[in-house]
Amino acid sequence: MILLANSSQIITVNTEGKNEKRGKELNNIDILNDHAIVIENGVIKNLIPNSSIKNPSKFDIIDLQDKVILPGLVECHTHSAFAGSRANEFKMRLEGKSYEEIAKEGSGIISTVYAVRNSSLNQLVQLLIPRVVHFISQGITCLEIKSGYGLDLENEIKLLEAINKLKSLFTIDIIPTFLGAHTFPPEHKENHKGYLDLIINKMLPQIAKKKLAKFCDAFCEKTAFSSEEVNLIFTKAEELGYRLRLHTEQFNNIGGLEAALAHDVLSVDHLEVLTDKQIFKLAAFDTVAVLLPGVSFFLDYQYAPARNLIDNNALVALSTDFNPGSSHISSINLIMGLAAIKMKMTFEEIISAVTINAAKAILMNRQIGSIEIGKKADFAVFDVNDYSDIIYNVGKNLNVMTIKNGNIIYQAPPN
Repeated sequence: MILLANSSQIITVNTEGKNEKRGKELNNIDILNDHAIVIENGVIKNLIPNSSIKNPSKFDIIDLQDKVILPGLVECHTHSAFAGSRANEFKMRLEGKSYEEIAKEGSGIISTVYAVRNSSLNQLVQLLIPRVVHFISQGITCLEIKSGYGLDLENEIKLLEAINKLKSLFTIDIIPTFLGAHTFPPEHKENHKGYLDLIINKMLPQIAKKKLAKFCDAFCEKTAFSSEEVNLIFTKAEELGYRLRLHTEQFNNIGGLEAALAHDVLSVDHLEVLTDKQIFKLAAFDTVAVLLPGVSFFLDYQYAPARNLIDNNALVALSTDFNPGSSHISSINLIMGLAAIKMKMTFEEIISAVTINAAKAILMNRQIGSIEIGKKADFAVFDVNDYSDIIYNVGKNLNVMTIKNGNIIYQAPPN
């Protein structure tokens, strides 16, 4: 057995078996002092007072003197599988062009599509590896990655195969999501029905048959897919056994939230232009609101109404939305800082949002996301005496050890 001993704090994010935190519950993160974690066969076996350890020699002890232990962090919304650079687009935005204007001119996502189509499977894997390593170094033990930059059958499969290849290279949980409905590819710019038919009749069935993704996502937006088109895609995806998620209410309110709730989606992501009426509606569902403050920061745009969502008893999670165009940010710590400063979330709400609720958004909340007996022994260890320092040090990675299934998979070099 393994013993994690001598930490200054263990932040359990205890859910008392509910495996989620809604509304005011996000503030309850359950801090243990003078306790140790017992691990057996990669699972949390017990949480015990240090004073009860009578025979330490029977344990393999990992000494975490004066450090804070959190559940392994969960990254539930990324577009990490991409090729190329969009630095010039970033420059264009700073010169005054909007994200939508750039997309209409054929830049934006389409430029990444061309870069992906011109990359081999192996090249995509080699691009992904250092990105995954970087996430692990931040204490992330579960990482969702979407396709969506291929936009045809061959290249969407290639992206998903690259993402799935990571499962043999890393021990963290890699969660592939099919996002063929990201935008319309150039060859279908004037033939939306043709691309819908391709998604519904070829992409969804073949990806399901190959078992490359259990989640189907879409982007409901004026420059992407209408709520009616999303409904058609989701109806077919449900028939094939996919679980659903939706990018919606980012720039325009065109019925995406209502379409999502009608299909019992796992999460609705973005929500920057969510109305008060929609907040009340969403809070009544078991759907996670995944908020992405990095996008608002990167695009210099309004932030999602986190405070109103939480105050109205919603399920709220946070993620980087790491991608080459609208959030070229892979720092979960920066996201936590933005959530505190710009969205007025408390430190405790933020911790719940990047652990248990982020896990719920990808159906992993029964296995990970909190330090509870029977869950996977996944932990992020921070070189601080108090958890508040993690968020106070905005943009600074203070994680010094990442533990997955009871094994140390990352250790920061000594100062």
